[in-house]
Amino acid sequence: MSPASGAQYYKHNRLQQLRGFCYAAQTLSVSKAAERMYLSQPSVTLQIQALERDFKTTLFERRGPKISLTPDGKTLYEIAAPLVEAIDSLDAAFATRRGGVETGRLDIAAGESTTLYLLPRFVQRFAEIHPGIELKLHNVTGRDGLAMVRSDEVDFAVGSMLELREDIEYQPMFTYDPMLIVGLHHPLAKRKRVTLADVSPHPLILPPSHLTTWRVVDYAFSQHNLTYKVKMEAGGWEVIKKYVALGMGISIVTSICLTGDEQLVALPLARYFPKRTYGLVIRKGKFLSPAAQRFVELMQEATKGKKAFVEKDPQKFRAQMPDELTRGRSAPK
Repeated sequence: MSPASGAQYYKHNRLQQLRGFCYAAQTLSVSKAAERMYLSQPSVTLQIQALERDFKTTLFERRGPKISLTPDGKTLYEIAAPLVEAIDSLDAAFATRRGGVETGRLDIAAGESTTLYLLPRFVQRFAEIHPGIELKLHNVTGRDGLAMVRSDEVDFAVGSMLELREDIEYQPMFTYDPMLIVGLHHPLAKRKRVTLADVSPHPLILPPSHLTTWRVVDYAFSQHNLTYKVKMEAGGWEVIKKYVALGMGISIVTSICLTGDEQLVALPLARYFPKRTYGLVIRKGKFLSPAAQRFVELMQEATKGKKAFVEKDPQKFRAQMPDELTRGRSAPK
């Protein structure tokens, strides 16, 4: 092998080494990195070991099957990840420069409420503009969605997030209010405003008790020295709205789930519960593909002239607020 061909092979091999290293760093698993690269686990292990020899350092701490980045590993990942992402998206970027986004794939993670109520208009518009792009929506819980963002299994997630993470960027775009919903013939239906004391005597329909919504309700009532009774547990906002409309009880929801077509009366409760923002959840330093960038731009255009509400003291509500993308639990949807 000539020196020139040897250097070319070395550079090609270095890219594969860095790709294997970055995938392992994102998933914290050599086996998952190997699956993503369609290689065997020993092959990826050899790639990482080659990098460690070349840089004369240790990139991962290994504790049985688990791995974590060392300080030098974090430094190399910060440098290498943008390079690997740029190479991996080269075809799509080139096609865009030649005349637009025509083919490709876009993966978005979102909870049930986001998928049902927020995303449809953007998905429909995106499909009209870019019919050649394959779009996949991953309906997942908060913990799973965040894991997919970290491991680059999806381009980004859309949802609600309070708790900030070092490696995650959250861009709130849309704001929704807490609302009391009651049936058309309920005693509270004729009120223009209600207090928590008005709500207290009436049985509630809430999501399952293992979800954080119960802590939200419990906190609010305890703060005002009031009692409450849960008559029914039901999963999903559509299910809850159905049984409220039947007169089985009342519920406290976020206005994202209210279309205006329900046989319900909705009354504001912002005095007692925090507003809720939804927006873009992305790994810090993530290189968005052209297709992903176009979808984000569609959402940003919808928010022009509007400022998303951000609670000045998020710690105040952290124990109360359901959080689809920072906890492994679904919001009430």
